[in-house]
Amino acid sequence: MIQNIPEIFKKDAQNQTNLFVYDFRMTDDVVKSKVKLNLHMFSFLQIGEKQVHFANNSVAVNEKQAVIIKSGNILMTELINKDLVYFCKLFFFSQKNVEDFLQKHGNSFTYPDKNSVNEVPFFVIENDAYTTSFVNSLSSIQILESKFSYNLLSIKFEEIMLYLSHKYESEFIPYLHSLTSLNSHSSFRKIIETNIFTNLKLEEIAFLCNMSLSTFKRHFINEYHENPGKWLQNKRLHKAKAILREGILKPSEIYEDFGYNNLSNFSSAFKKEFGINPKNAHLL
Repeated sequence: MIQNIPEIFKKDAQNQTNLFVYDFRMTDDVVKSKVKLNLHMFSFLQIGEKQVHFANNSVAVNEKQAVIIKSGNILMTELINKDLVYFCKLFFFSQKNVEDFLQKHGNSFTYPDKNSVNEVPFFVIENDAYTTSFVNSLSSIQILESKFSYNLLSIKFEEIMLYLSHKYESEFIPYLHSLTSLNSHSSFRKIIETNIFTNLKLEEIAFLCNMSLSTFKRHFINEYHENPGKWLQNKRLHKAKAILREGILKPSEIYEDFGYNNLSNFSSAFKKEFGINPKNAHLL
């Protein structure tokens, strides 16, 4: 099931506010949920870990960090901590919010060369005393009536953007410009080849391509002239063979990295491909 965010967090379906804060808590690990992110998002992680897969990148952050995530299709995994708790404060904003900020404050910073604009869809922030204080202030705003909270959130958005622009100027300003870029569609082949040696399933890669599984398969066969499942399995098994032949890692340590749910399925596929159990890969 695809989660439309932030819409699923809004109590009022008619609420079209671009600036929106939500406290996300859970007590169970979430395994790679499909998320259609319709606004850009700050994720101020408080407890636990977050992993995000994009079309051409992935990122993992812990509770000492925050991350800005560009709108689009993503796969998100949230992991609870040792106390079985996960909590992050989400702050959503639109492309127009970024454009307005750059128009107002752009002359205060070095304007990036268009050819150097960062196309990475995320930006990791190392938490400090200022960001901690900022997150606490968002909690105070959340309890106010909406007609007051939106105006205050507009000020808070400008505040955090100014702070991060000064803290990470050479990296952050190009990233902000990338959020306003219309050229955000990654090539089909680039997405495929970026995710060959991940543990993503076909339907997850299709989602990152913004395609249904059936459309993805048709497009793949047109591009590669081969069944995507067979092609991907072959690539991953040959990579696994190369790793196992080095003799450093065991099959039990790598099977999940190549998309297998258990060691038995990995061993069966490996033996069918190479005629030998993966534990004996050094003999190949």
